Order: sequence, then C-alpha cells, then structure tokens
Amino acid sequence: MVSSSLETILETTAVITTVLQYLSGAIVCRKYINKKSTGDSSGFPFICGFLSCSLWLRYGSLTEENIVVMVNIIGTALMFFYTAIYYVFTVNKRSYVRQFALALFTLITIVTYTKYEVSHADAIQLMGYACCVVTVFFFAAPLIMLFHVVRVKNSESLPFPLIAMSFFVTVQWLIYGVIIKDAFIQIPNFLGCVLSLVQLSLFVCYPPKNYSGQGYKLVDQAVIF
Repeated sequence: MVSSSLETILETTAVITTVLQYLSGAIVCRKYINKKSTGDSSGFPFICGFLSCSLWLRYGSLTEENIVVMVNIIGTALMFFYTAIYYVFTVNKRSYVRQFALALFTLITIVTYTKYEVSHADAIQLMGYACCVVTVFFFAAPLIMLFHVVRVKNSESLPFPLIAMSFFVTVQWLIYGVIIKDAFIQIPNFLGCVLSLVQLSLFVCYPPKNYSGQGYKLVDQAVIF
C-alpha cells in the first residue's frame, strides 16, 4: 500500500518537474526569436532530445507504462517544436537537416524493427538499450563545460537552478524505476544523478565569482528522460 502510494506521488511529481525541465528550451528559443539568429549555439541537443523522447515514448507503449508515455508525448512535441524554431533561425540549415534526418532514420529503423519483432520481450529489450544509449549520450554532453569550469576554477557559467532541478528529476525517475523494477529506467537516471551531483559539487569547489549564468547555453544542459 505504501509502495503504491509512493508510486502515485512519484508519477505526479515526476511528470510536473520533467515537463518544467523540458520547457527550459522555450527560454532559448525565445532568445533566437528576439535576435532572429541562433548565433554560435548548437541545435543538436534539440534533435537529440527529440530522438530520446520519441524512443522513450515507444518504450513506454511497449511496456504499457502510462506515465512514461504521457511525459514523453509532451517531450517529443516540445522538442520537435524547438527543433523547428532552431531551423528557422539558423544559417546552417543544410547541416541541421542532415542531423535531423539521421536522427529520424535511426528512430524509424528502431521503431519499425520493434514493431515486426516476433518476440515482445526482445523488442522491449532492444528499445530499452536504445533509450539508455541515447540518454546516456545526452547526459555526457555537458562534460565539456565541466572541464571548462575546472580549468578556469569558476562555476559562474553553470546554471545552478537548472542543475538542481536535473538532480531532483533524475532522483525521482530513479526511485520510480526501482519501484517498478525497470533497469532501463534506473540506469540512465542513476548516471544522471551522478552527473548532476558532480556539477553541483563544482559550486562548492569553485564558487562563482560573479554569477550571471550568461556564459552557459541552457539547451546544452537540459536533461531528457
């Protein structure tokens, strides 16, 4: 009974906090619209986010985990919207289209395979591995910024509120994965917790000298479940 109540609470709070985290991309897109340009920022995290959410959506439908389906329907829609906004304002449209086409090809190939896979268990396993790989790859993206912080010994380029929320969100999904005994949800979110903790520790080791958060592009840090 307690486990069931905890699962219900986690389902509700995890959806809310994850959607709020997805919405951080809107802040970035607003800057693109205001400046009529994407500047030097990369749109790859949007594409990676779209691929990740789409794969998790398929995984949730295969495992019949409604909470996973719900949150990733929202995530897929938002990431596709952000991808479209980036495309409108970037000058490197051809390169961006190639990146998106590769992600779309990967998505279609994996989903099609799982659709016609005779063994339902094998289909779930393949989709789970694909979700883990893409999600872990996305979690690893901020490591470049971590090296920069260590080199300059100043954490002002890191957005503390967003990192703290990332930690909170991944902890929720990790606990949820433990409750429903789903290793494919546990593994990437455990790694997300560790990465978030490492980043939070930098605020202690290298306190921001003049915090503004301006040097960090939010889109490069958004964590996608």
